[in-house]
Amino acid sequence: MGGGIIIVPVLTLVLGVDFRYAAGASLVSVIATSSGAAAAYVKEHLTNLRVAMFLEIGTTAGAITGGLIAGIIQPRWLYVLFGLMLAYSAVAMFQKGRHVQGEAPRDRWADRLRLHGKYYDEAEGCEVSYRVAHSWTGLGLMYVAGIVSGLLGIGSGALKVTAMDLAMRLPIKVSSATSNFMIGVTAAASAGVYFARGDINPFIAAPVALGVLIGATAGSKMLGRLKSGAVRAVFLVVLIYIAGNMLYKGWHS
Repeated sequence: MGGGIIIVPVLTLVLGVDFRYAAGASLVSVIATSSGAAAAYVKEHLTNLRVAMFLEIGTTAGAITGGLIAGIIQPRWLYVLFGLMLAYSAVAMFQKGRHVQGEAPRDRWADRLRLHGKYYDEAEGCEVSYRVAHSWTGLGLMYVAGIVSGLLGIGSGALKVTAMDLAMRLPIKVSSATSNFMIGVTAAASAGVYFARGDINPFIAAPVALGVLIGATAGSKMLGRLKSGAVRAVFLVVLIYIAGNMLYKGWHS
């Protein structure tokens, strides 16, 4: 996911760091997270590179937009927006987990761009083939995810995974790995805006980036061995807990 949904709340709620400095440090750490885990996912063929490059058109444009808007919005509303975004993601992921998906509908653009793929699922012991659906819907959602990334200082991995998992019908492991590959580019686009505005404090960003780089490397080794249901369950617990904390902080600011 990029770690931003954990880093920003910890820095702001636990350590009392100003939201904009926390967001700037988070963006730097997201770049480190992507760098640490992306190589492992590409090697295991979990990352769909064609899907990632296609969707980065939307996320990069959105990240620049969000970074510019962030400087004029009060921090209280950023907390509320953060919490609502995570709550929506949790509800959507839970609803999908309760229903078994049928075959993905045919997508002419996905066929033309050859976005479909396959990977070997180590936990299941078999090769999984999948088809990509609703590619243009996914691109639009990625623009929104990019705006959220620029506003809140996260890689918006929660939204990216949700969009690919629900709208584009990618398997959860592929969604997670592809999102991880994308978040570094998205964060870099908005980090430049934060740096120019003076919202990146190196004494906060450097140790945070080091910690998430170590964690991302460890996490990338675990994903392939976990069952998809376990990945989804962990994802939901993290989203629900942090959404509640951020909404509480925004309400009482």
